[in-house]
Amino acid sequence: MSTTVSEPELTSERNTTEAPGHEQRHDHVHLTDQTNLLPFRKLVPILLGLALCIVVSALDSVIVATALSTISAAFNAGSVISWVPSAYLLTSTAFQPLYGRLSDIFGRKAALCLAMGIFMAGSLAAGFSQSIVQLIVFRGIAGAGGGGIISMAQIVMSDVVSLRDRGKYQGIIGGIVALGYAIGPLIGGALAERVTWRWCFWVTLPVSLTAICVVIFVLPLKPVEGDIRRKLLAIDYPGAFLTLTSCTLVMLPLIWGGVTFSWKSPVVLAPLVSGFIVAALFCFWEWRGAKLPIVPMYIFKIVTVSGVYIAMFLNGFIFFCSLYYLPQYFQVVLGYSPIRAGIFLIPVLVSQMVASWVSGVIVSKTGHFRTIIYLGFSVWAIGCGCISTIKPGSSQGLLVFYMLLSGIGAGQTLQTTTVAAQASVPRKDMSVVTAFRNFIRQLGGALTLAIGSTIM
Repeated sequence: MSTTVSEPELTSERNTTEAPGHEQRHDHVHLTDQTNLLPFRKLVPILLGLALCIVVSALDSVIVATALSTISAAFNAGSVISWVPSAYLLTSTAFQPLYGRLSDIFGRKAALCLAMGIFMAGSLAAGFSQSIVQLIVFRGIAGAGGGGIISMAQIVMSDVVSLRDRGKYQGIIGGIVALGYAIGPLIGGALAERVTWRWCFWVTLPVSLTAICVVIFVLPLKPVEGDIRRKLLAIDYPGAFLTLTSCTLVMLPLIWGGVTFSWKSPVVLAPLVSGFIVAALFCFWEWRGAKLPIVPMYIFKIVTVSGVYIAMFLNGFIFFCSLYYLPQYFQVVLGYSPIRAGIFLIPVLVSQMVASWVSGVIVSKTGHFRTIIYLGFSVWAIGCGCISTIKPGSSQGLLVFYMLLSGIGAGQTLQTTTVAAQASVPRKDMSVVTAFRNFIRQLGGALTLAIGSTIM
């Protein structure tokens, strides 16, 4: 994010003013404005409902990460175990951009319930897996839903809370999610060690069901105009096909490279090159062909938005590496039990959420976010550098301190980048910009798991 560009004003929504370079590509496709700003007393149950949705996603990620070593031993999976998180990341990343536009067409409530429903079906099936292949497939199905949960929660928040207050309220949700991150490793470790790893996938189902009930009965969202036929015709089917195909072709070689196949193997190089070609076709179609683009190309002309996307790619790259490989380091190198490994993951996760909440409050009060983002990445770089110096003989206190430092830095780059991106675009582009922000973060996470597997 270049310092030569002034920060977008956070005092009002941009309903009609177009950013420089915007092309009115879809004025003839009518979208219902789903803005419904609410007073605080009506926001409380909505905040709790959205927090439950995100807690489900947070619990799932840390519980499975903590239990990976146990699952690997149960199936004698070896290096194939890396496919379990990779399959989830693959599908959640590929489907991520679709949810923003689907929520514009069918409504926020329908899109959020769809994401939660697919996630629940995949998680339920994953718990019954009889082989590592089945587990990988079902985790992929869960990812197709899980990828939209956080994006949809952020989009709903942008509908019911003003831009100036958004950082504060998203920070409150972040604080509630911190609870999920705090208890997730403990639950994952306890289930893997004392009961069975299958409950690592089933334990989120009651929370998911509660969240769906809250979404259906509590969220007072505006209904979207138009009949079902008109809505189905508005979907950008070629764009959806191209984005799913390109993501799959690019990410599969990243998962295979250096682990299943050599990086120089045609099995890796052919789909990788094909994926970039299909991605180029997707960009061209979205630019010239789509009536209602899944990802409008003009958003990349906005310097702040492009800067946020670069920042979130790096955020995902670093965060997912820590999330999946720190517990494995604790168990494999230090010999910790799954429960103890889960406890040692808490500092980086909780400090991240607390820093995220504090940053959100500061943004809401001052209206400025650029300095916080710069400071966050600086502190995070120092924290990660310190963690890389840890050896088996290092003290536990020093390790916890380094993880706290890393979490504090990471937290300052989360809510602030969401607000920065949303402040830079008109209301009609809010959902797609938010969804693509999370897509870029997931893409960084997929790449880091590929590189991590290769190193391991």
